[in-house]
Amino acid sequence: MSAESEARKALTRLRRAMEKVERELHAVEGALRHAEGPDFPAASFQQVESQIADVNAFIVEQAERLEEKILHAGGLEPGRVRRTGGE
Repeated sequence: MSAESEARKALTRLRRAMEKVERELHAVEGALRHAEGPDFPAASFQQVESQIADVNAFIVEQAERLEEKILHAGGLEPGRVRRTGGE
């Protein structure tokens, strides 16, 4: 397996893990909001959500960078490739 393929798979796993983190965070948030009422630390949860968004942006950035590198290595210009299918 090529290093690029391994990197793509790792980014995909990380993206899925972050999706799970988001789901679990929302579950915890809902439960704590219900349990704590007005004492719920909303600002802390907003900060964590912002950090998750930063990680998700990083994942997208790295995936785009890797794709450009792969296309360039194959002699293609990244902006000139048309996507087919569901993308």
